[in-house]
Amino acid sequence: MPLATLDRTPPPFFKQGPSAFTRLMFFAALAIFLMVADARWNMTQPARAAVATVLNPVQQALLAPSRAWDQLLHYFAGMDEARAVQARAQHLVTTQAERVMRMEELARENARLRALLTLRPRIEVATSSAEILYDTQDPFTRKVVIDHGGNQGVVLGSPVVDETGVLGQVTRVYPLTSEVTLVTDKDAAVPVVNVRTQQRGVAYGTAQARGMELRFMAGNADVQVGDTLQTSGLDGVYPAGLPVAKVSSVDRRADSAFARIVLTPLSSPDSTRHVLLLQPASSQMPERPADAASGAASVAEDKGRHGKGVHHGGSKSPATASGVTSAATSGARP
Repeated sequence: MPLATLDRTPPPFFKQGPSAFTRLMFFAALAIFLMVADARWNMTQPARAAVATVLNPVQQALLAPSRAWDQLLHYFAGMDEARAVQARAQHLVTTQAERVMRMEELARENARLRALLTLRPRIEVATSSAEILYDTQDPFTRKVVIDHGGNQGVVLGSPVVDETGVLGQVTRVYPLTSEVTLVTDKDAAVPVVNVRTQQRGVAYGTAQARGMELRFMAGNADVQVGDTLQTSGLDGVYPAGLPVAKVSSVDRRADSAFARIVLTPLSSPDSTRHVLLLQPASSQMPERPADAASGAASVAEDKGRHGKGVHHGGSKSPATASGVTSAATSGARP
């Protein structure tokens, strides 16, 4: 195209429109007006609500991946927290179970101690409490070791009882510990009396069943199942009236003159921990008088000496002889 044909005249004003500054000022004023009108009369609220309603599905669709990721993270965090809570709960349960077991043991120990304190006023002899440490290693005997010995005043032959009855007798004393032979030992023997009939006998321990037997009782003896046997106090060791055992079975055989009477001990050494040590009953008994035979022997010895004195040293006065005889007689008299 030739250059002369080009139109070099500027376009008219109305074809260019307003300038950029004019448009900026117009739209700025319009925005300020709309903000003031919206703040003052809420003019754009219906339009805003309509737009929000229309865009809500799109917004939810765009937020779905973010919410799914947040839920996944929350799930794993919840699993970790649940495991931690479960571990704390298991630890708490274990601790509480241990405390409950200790509380049960303390309750049983408290009940036994209360029973021992109730038993103490009924016993007139001196008593002292002790604790069972362990059983002896000999499998053929029934013995236990307690935590009191000679330093605490324990003497040989001291009876040992628990809250239910006679447990045994001290057979060895060490400075700090003592050995107790239980009534169920094969070498143990306890003089007893039947509470119902007041018939006396001797209860022996048996090694087979860890029980006791009432031996040397006649086949027609009045002994029934369920009878309670107590210490008779005739041996000078056990105070009278302490529960020992109950009759569990009576076997009267025609081919034997004695009945086989099986006893069940009232004490329970396998479950007892605290016991009472008693002074032997012989410590409170009066001294036994001299035997008649020893008294007669002393009289004969005095008479022999008196005869020798007359033969070698001459005669003695009747008053002196009568005084020696009377003194010897009085010494032999109970």
